Amino acid sequence: MAKIPEEVLDRLRNAVDIADVIGQDVQLKKQGKNLMGHCPFHQDDTPSFSVNQEKQFFYCFSCHRSGNVFSFLMQLHDMSFPQAVEAVAEFADLELPSQYTAAAPSNPNSQGGQLGRLHEQAAKLYHHILVNTPAGQPALKYLLDRGMTRELIDQFNLGFAPEPTNGQPVLYQYAQQQELDYQLLRKSGLFVERADGQLQDRFHGRVMYPIKNANGQVIAFSGRILAKKAPANTPKYLNSPETPLFNKRQTLFNLDLAKQAARKAGHLTLFEGFMDVIAAYGAGIKTGIASMGTSFTSEQVQAIARLTSQLTIAYDGDEPGQAAIDRSLKLVEDTAPDLTLRVVQLPAGLDPDEYVQKYGSLKFQEYMTHGEETAVDFRLAYLRKDLNLQKQSELINYLNAALEVIATVPTPVGQSVYLKKLAGEFGLDLGSLERQLASIPAPRAVPAAPMGTVPPPEEEAGSVPPPAEDPDWTVPAANQPTTLSRGERAAQILLKYYCYDAEVRYRLDALADFQFPQLAYQQLYTVIKHYLADHSDFVPAAVMDHLTPGAQSLLSQVETQIIAEEEKAQVVTDCLRVLTTELPLTAQIEQTQAALNEASMLGDSDQILHLTTQLVQLYQRQQAMKTEEIN
Repeated sequence: MAKIPEEVLDRLRNAVDIADVIGQDVQLKKQGKNLMGHCPFHQDDTPSFSVNQEKQFFYCFSCHRSGNVFSFLMQLHDMSFPQAVEAVAEFADLELPSQYTAAAPSNPNSQGGQLGRLHEQAAKLYHHILVNTPAGQPALKYLLDRGMTRELIDQFNLGFAPEPTNGQPVLYQYAQQQELDYQLLRKSGLFVERADGQLQDRFHGRVMYPIKNANGQVIAFSGRILAKKAPANTPKYLNSPETPLFNKRQTLFNLDLAKQAARKAGHLTLFEGFMDVIAAYGAGIKTGIASMGTSFTSEQVQAIARLTSQLTIAYDGDEPGQAAIDRSLKLVEDTAPDLTLRVVQLPAGLDPDEYVQKYGSLKFQEYMTHGEETAVDFRLAYLRKDLNLQKQSELINYLNAALEVIATVPTPVGQSVYLKKLAGEFGLDLGSLERQLASIPAPRAVPAAPMGTVPPPEEEAGSVPPPAEDPDWTVPAANQPTTLSRGERAAQILLKYYCYDAEVRYRLDALADFQFPQLAYQQLYTVIKHYLADHSDFVPAAVMDHLTPGAQSLLSQVETQIIAEEEKAQVVTDCLRVLTTELPLTAQIEQTQAALNEASMLGDSDQILHLTTQLVQLYQRQQAMKTEEIN
């Protein structure tokens, strides 16, 4: 499928009124310049969902969902980007050229189309062997003994790859009957090539789990060995190798079904394996996904962040499971800092299917609900592992590390709760803990990899992502608070001027070393700058085609700022002062205070004197700055 040109997207977006499209799902009423209604993405008792007809975007002041006409359809109706484009074209009664449609690839006989059909046929063949033939009976019994029902087996299209019949590999024999091209079979990953060039089935004697992309198309398989006494060095699970269809770093098992459930539940649930996901699905937890038998990856995190605002990590509660939870939390925080994280530690030694068989589906649902804890709760407990807190040195190290974790809590109330627990448990002065916490700089997350640099797994299978192939055209989602800090307000006002005022744009671009101190704003500034380099006017709805949901929300926040032409020069100067002088100075004070606290704990008198002098000088600079501002 061909990439949809930007001019086609612009023409379609301008051909409809976003309010007419959204009005099919949301009752909108005029309120000031905008239209308001109840948000369709969360329980909204008081209308907080705003539609800006002039600029063609929507924004919820409560849950902060935002976007243009395409992203509304994608988020509400679980459409892919091409499907949303098609829906808008149909609404506008405009014909979309066939090469840009999601339903039909530009070349039905393309390699991607042929590989996709081969995988679909292989899945049907394996499933037929499992449920309808004597060869599949041992595998069927194995699945039923593990708590699988026939409904689950059919739902996930599970299958069985038997040993060769009369020396003939089953799938290769089928491919020959279909007269499929030899080179196509070599590239499919479903076969291995012998030294003599002959192909044979990659999978045999294994229960087969079809792996689908986000659109529900089979792109690979994972096979579990059935024989109890397999030859030495035989892997328990064997995955398809990477192919033009399948990239294991980008693919998540069951994402096609889980993304639909996530819209209602508000989150996705990451399990360790395929059987965990299937057992949880059968027990009523339909938001489950799993990585591909390898480490959780930044690409998979990015795929999750595009679909939901919360991820629940449900791994085994034993020591390896806890280490895996800790690694996954760090990866998510580095890659998609806007994602809310929750943790469920499954009982050690019990997989979800074993738990369901032992206690039933309702008990499993209750465990998943009541066993949930925040990432902070998990981290505070995990930090204590293998520590002897009766030792003063280990206790001090733990307390310092715990305060670093508590500093990541976004609300003062939440921080206060954890501080009181810490003070109560160890008999510490609450005020001392509060002062040390205040000295810790706010965490600054840096994404592990630029979002959008790797195409999503469905691209080769007949679908394309939004046109965001340039890494500068994507931004990590930003979690925007309801009440803005002084620095955030300065950043938003400055960005609003930059979007719509050529004079401010020239002034800011002339500052060679200028950067927003907040990561999300700096990256959004880069996107806007890139867009305006190719366009004379700023069109927020067009830019939103290239942003993640959280970044769309941040841009919508910028759009709500009111700017005045008559005071422009002074306002811009004030904003630059806050961003380039005040915020860095505040950060320097916080870092110096933290170093002073550490020196005090260690009793280093020389360092205490040096840091105290430095801190006094910094406070004097800060006070002089405030006095200058008043005058």
